[in-house]
Amino acid sequence: MSTMDQSTYTTADGETLAIRDWPLDAGVHARGLVLIVHGLGEHSGRYEEMAQRLHMQSFVVRAYDHYGHGHSSGVRGALPTRRRLVDDLAHIVNFTRRTMGQGLPLILLGHSMGGLVAAHAVALNRVRVDGLVLSSPALDAGLNFGRRLLLAILPAIAPHLRARNGLDVNWLSHDTEVIKAYQRDTLVHDRISARLGRYIADAGPRVVKAARHWHTPTLLLYAGQDRLVDPQGSVAFARAAAAQVEQKLVEVHCYAQHYHEIFNELHREPVYRQLTQWLNERFS
Repeated sequence: MSTMDQSTYTTADGETLAIRDWPLDAGVHARGLVLIVHGLGEHSGRYEEMAQRLHMQSFVVRAYDHYGHGHSSGVRGALPTRRRLVDDLAHIVNFTRRTMGQGLPLILLGHSMGGLVAAHAVALNRVRVDGLVLSSPALDAGLNFGRRLLLAILPAIAPHLRARNGLDVNWLSHDTEVIKAYQRDTLVHDRISARLGRYIADAGPRVVKAARHWHTPTLLLYAGQDRLVDPQGSVAFARAAAAQVEQKLVEVHCYAQHYHEIFNELHREPVYRQLTQWLNERFS
């Protein structure tokens, strides 16, 4: 089992982002570097199993906590500026390339809100990466008309107003141990600000629109029984990227009976096998 190192990255405005690294042993040839981007309310420490599995395949792994999440600084669930999450990811990618990824292929792996942030950064050309893996990305937040109307108004008058994010933990996974661990985790929070909610609602459709001109090798994996994000967002992305799917630049797989956290499901092995196959085909 790989050891995990912890450090921090300080942003230009003095905030600190917590970083977790799973380095390879000396002398082991690295196939690439995977940067994990976590979801809303959680933190990078929940990706230990994924990091260990990638490590066994000779990938260097790094993960970080978003602003206002985990061990990073900032108000829980807040968003100081609309582009904060994308800006932070771009800084982490550049920092990672400078310090540990020189010459290595860099793959972003984003889950849920993290998948949205990673895809948005790619769509905006804010990051230069060699591959993108999207796990149940929040491309459609599944908001009804009333909530969309509220998010259209609130950020203008009370951008920092926070409320519960409404996440029902029972829809995370069929694995009850995953749910229990999530409930016990003191680094998990359930807050979301008006500005963060608006960002999630707005960025998803923009990513879907950009899919027609997608140029980054992408593996899209999503849950058919997702109740935390609307899987129709992934369907819409795949439809918009139909030409890239035909060219095998974009690969799409739906796990019809899975809940939101497909890599933490009871039947997670097919998901990991698909990830392994995709990585093996592209990063020898």
